[in-house]
Amino acid sequence: MRIVVGEFTSLDGVMQAPGGPEEDTEGGFAHGGWTHPFFDPQVMGGALAEWAADTDALLFGRHTWQVMAAAWPGRAGDPFADHMNSVAKHVVSNTLGEDDLTWNNTTLIPGDHALDHIRKLRDTDGRDLVVMGSLSLARTLLAEGLVDELRLMIIPVLLGGGKTIYPTDGALHTLELVSTVTSGTGVHVATYRPATPA
Repeated sequence: MRIVVGEFTSLDGVMQAPGGPEEDTEGGFAHGGWTHPFFDPQVMGGALAEWAADTDALLFGRHTWQVMAAAWPGRAGDPFADHMNSVAKHVVSNTLGEDDLTWNNTTLIPGDHALDHIRKLRDTDGRDLVVMGSLSLARTLLAEGLVDELRLMIIPVLLGGGKTIYPTDGALHTLELVSTVTSGTGVHVATYRPATPA
């Protein structure tokens, strides 16, 4: 399976709480839901549907899984919601227990064994294992060289600070642009993969 990370990002690299005001206010973040004015159903919605079609499983950190598990089960009947609810899901956590896994088709990955487990998932046959949100997990996977594709929806807004997935370990990570399209709202939908060494 390929590990694919998909994120909404501001021009200054912030990825915190794109979906709603109460999604993640940690650090005093006050701009939750900042993507909504820029959503373009044709370009952005089309990209999300295309990405979903190649997804065999989703991989989440605890916080993002809890936000998604509270939102998606009540949205049955929409094709994307039906996909989110039916697809296999994996959540990395040291605090959740099996009894907490109320969202359909969710498997728990203990946090202290997460990288070994994720490497085994990556080595199994299948299509994409997709990380959405889950900023700490995505940052770790990028730093470990485990991300096969990075999909960004770059929103034309500056947020002035907040959480991101970009590693701060001082290591150089070179990517190549695979595809790009711009929406009518100015969102740059870009797909990157690790560059092949020359």
